[in-house]
Amino acid sequence: MNSNDYKFEQLYKDLREGYQIYYTYMGTRYLLSKLNNNCYSKEIVNFNGKGPHPKTQIVTLKTVMELHPFMEDIEYKIDNDSRDCP
Repeated sequence: MNSNDYKFEQLYKDLREGYQIYYTYMGTRYLLSKLNNNCYSKEIVNFNGKGPHPKTQIVTLKTVMELHPFMEDIEYKIDNDSRDCP
């Protein structure tokens, strides 16, 4: 699934309901999950190359909205791990 088929409203709803979203951005696979209100975790699942990319980032809903049009190969699953935002 790509971002053309998976509207942002559905992505936002799925994150609110506890789903984890896997997606590809510029050849790198990421895991996106909601931590708290306006607090999301963006974690690199696989990265083929070298670079100063942090493995895990805390991002806001605005960042998620800006990334959405560029997400490819979107998959989702239920989040069984409850985490708190630092």
